[in-house]
Amino acid sequence: MRLLIAAYVTLVMTVAAFAAELGDDGLHKAPWMRDTFKDLSEDLAEATGEGKRLMVIIEQRGCIYCEKMHEEVFPVPEIAAFIEDKFFVVQINMFGDVEVTDFDGTALPEKEMVKKWGALFTPMILFFPEEVGADTPASQAAVATMPGAFGRYTTFNMLNWVVEKGYDGDESFQRYHARKFAEQSK
Repeated sequence: MRLLIAAYVTLVMTVAAFAAELGDDGLHKAPWMRDTFKDLSEDLAEATGEGKRLMVIIEQRGCIYCEKMHEEVFPVPEIAAFIEDKFFVVQINMFGDVEVTDFDGTALPEKEMVKKWGALFTPMILFFPEEVGADTPASQAAVATMPGAFGRYTTFNMLNWVVEKGYDGDESFQRYHARKFAEQSK
């Protein structure tokens, strides 16, 4: 029984170590998020230089689905470590005023950029290739999007599918996820 209690305490402490805190803007701040000037071309160059993929996550204050992701999914040690190792993450506030510069050179406050991209839900995660043309807006450059909150397996499989460049292959994410989920369930 003591061993079970010790294992539970260790698990809770491990998850807490990866948990996000709320920032002054009311958004969750995970340790793997980058504080940048929100110039996507610069962020992409830095991500690629580090051998990572650029991931932009759009969130809003009070979003219960963002909270779910930050409290139940992102803190899972395997997911947090994978994001830290493989992704360069930039957070966008759906109703924020910080200037964002899109790949196409357009500079707008966060809330206007989110409208330009057509993002309607939070969280919304956009994943980008290693190279994006100068005339391409982020909404067209994204190789995958994850609109809303998903469970740990769907999220982990999406992260892997992006890193493995599954979007370039013949296996859709849905088929990839079904195959991986079946493998993980054994």
